[in-house]
Amino acid sequence: MSPAPFPYKLVATDLDGTLLRSDDTVSERTREALVAATAAGAAHIIVTGRAVPWTRHVLDDLGYKGIAVCGQGAQVYDAGAHRLLTSVTLDRQLAGLALSKIEAEIGPLALAASRDGVDGEVLIGPGYRMQEGLPAVHLDDHAAVWTAPLNKLYIQHPGLDDDALVKVARQTVGSLVDIVMAGPGIVEILPLGLTKATGLSLAARRLGVKAAETIAFGDMPNDIPMFGWAAHGVAMANAHAELKAVADEVTTSNEEDGIAVVLERLLGAS
Repeated sequence: MSPAPFPYKLVATDLDGTLLRSDDTVSERTREALVAATAAGAAHIIVTGRAVPWTRHVLDDLGYKGIAVCGQGAQVYDAGAHRLLTSVTLDRQLAGLALSKIEAEIGPLALAASRDGVDGEVLIGPGYRMQEGLPAVHLDDHAAVWTAPLNKLYIQHPGLDDDALVKVARQTVGSLVDIVMAGPGIVEILPLGLTKATGLSLAARRLGVKAAETIAFGDMPNDIPMFGWAAHGVAMANAHAELKAVADEVTTSNEEDGIAVVLERLLGAS
C-alpha cells in the first residue's frame, strides 16, 4: 500500500512565539520539517502581526522567497520581489476618534503607529514600551502620527494589563475599529473587519489553495480568525488561553519545535 499524501496544501505559521524562538531564530529541526512539507506539495506562508518593515529582515535571514501576510492581514507581501501585493490602511480620522473615546474612558494611553509601505516607519510616542532591536522613530508628541497613511496603532495603558485593555477598548470602540492582542504588551487598533484571515485568504487565492486545505499554527488571540478560516488550527504550548480554547490541537512550545512536532507526525503518515 502506498503512503497517504501529505494532508494539507498550505502550512500557515505565525512568526513571534510560533515559528521564531525567543532569540528570533528558527531551529534547524523546524526548517527541515517545513522543507519536507513543501517537498510533499504544501506551500508555506508566514502570517504575522508585524508590518513589512519589521518582518522583511526576518524573512531575508530565513531565505524566505514566498508570499507573507503582514500587519495583521493588512499587507500581502512578495518576499522574493520585496514588494507589496495588497495593502489596507487605517482610516486616521476614525482611529483618532476611537483613541479619544478610549482615553475618555480610562485616561491617557501610550501610543505607537505603523506607517504604510514596504519602508514605512514605526513611530513611538512618549512612554510606549517596545521590543528592543526593532527600528523605530521616537516622537515627542502624537501630532506626527497622523501625517501619513497608517496600517495600525499600538496602545498601552500605565495601569491595565493587556487583557483588561483589550476588553475596555472593545466595549468602548468595537463598532468603529477592531482591537486585537498580538503579543505581550502589544494591543493594536486596526480597520474594522481586518484580521489575519483576511490577508491569508487573499494569499491562498493567489496560490490556488483553499481554506479546507490549510493547517495553521499560532500563539495569540490575533490568530483566532486564522484558526477559524483554516481546516486545522494548532496552538503552541506557550499560547494564550483564548487561542488554546479554539484550537484543534495544542503542540509543544516554540522553544521546543512545536511546528516540527506536528509536521513530522503528518509527514510520517504520508
